[in-house]
Amino acid sequence: MVGMLTHRILVTGASGFVGTALLQLLEREHAGCKVFELGQGEGRRNPIDLRDRETIDDAIREIQPTALVHLAAVAAPSDARNAPRHAWDVNVTGTMNLAESVMRHAPEARFVYVGSSEAYGASFQDAAGPLTENAPLRPVNVYGATKAAADLMIGQMSYDGLRAIRFRPFNHTGPGQSDTYVVSDFARQVAEIMSGKRDPVIHVGNLEAERDFLDVRDVVRAYATAAVQDLETGPDCVYNIASGRPRRIRDILDALIAQSGMAIDVREDPAKLRPNEIPAAYGDASRARERLNWVPLVPFEQTLADVLGYWRRMSSLR
Repeated sequence: MVGMLTHRILVTGASGFVGTALLQLLEREHAGCKVFELGQGEGRRNPIDLRDRETIDDAIREIQPTALVHLAAVAAPSDARNAPRHAWDVNVTGTMNLAESVMRHAPEARFVYVGSSEAYGASFQDAAGPLTENAPLRPVNVYGATKAAADLMIGQMSYDGLRAIRFRPFNHTGPGQSDTYVVSDFARQVAEIMSGKRDPVIHVGNLEAERDFLDVRDVVRAYATAAVQDLETGPDCVYNIASGRPRRIRDILDALIAQSGMAIDVREDPAKLRPNEIPAAYGDASRARERLNWVPLVPFEQTLADVLGYWRRMSSLR
């Protein structure tokens, strides 16, 4: 049994939205862990390019992690669509570089791969209910394809001895998320209207789509559990992180507008409509509940209030 003080957790993408939430959780609830970021210097962050195999090798050899949580990625679907080759290089080749290095230099480390529900893609169209982890990976966009490819690769490498745990999180949001994502985009616009910096009009894409939304603080609990607890690893250790409940985008916007207490006009913006939009996507997280004792705890209304509060603070600083 590994003692609390011997956990050495390496987090890639630690300075991003999800990485920041994970580091806060580890600091708060797992204070005995030693947490590293790839390329971290003394008192400063200096991220390594995931495509640089030699530097990654040096880092893994030096840090000797007991667990690696791989969050770094080209994470916005629009960024992946605009630069597909870069997305494949980072999301697939970068992941391979990390996994190979862990197998060489820290073979006992758990490799916690954070994939995406976007990997399921067209499987949502045929689903009669929430998808389980057994659903085929049928991505419809570049981002989903890169995450599916890396997911399959890590699954295959686990047959060769990589101690892998794979996650497929569904949509998650929270304070601090970039406004390239829908909830944050709406909340920013509402906050600017509340502060008088914008006319009471919100520009939107497709409001009829339904998605499974979570709070980032719930999502990172699953990653922390995988990094800290001595869980089973291997090809079958793949977990949806989902609420199991589809929420209509229109209802989320209505809830944010209701929290603002203002009359706001909603207008469709063709530039915000996404290609290959899946009408409804939600997941079954029973396996995570049974094996990891994970369930979402933060009420969605609280999540929305916290995201709106964040953007109101941002708006007041501008």
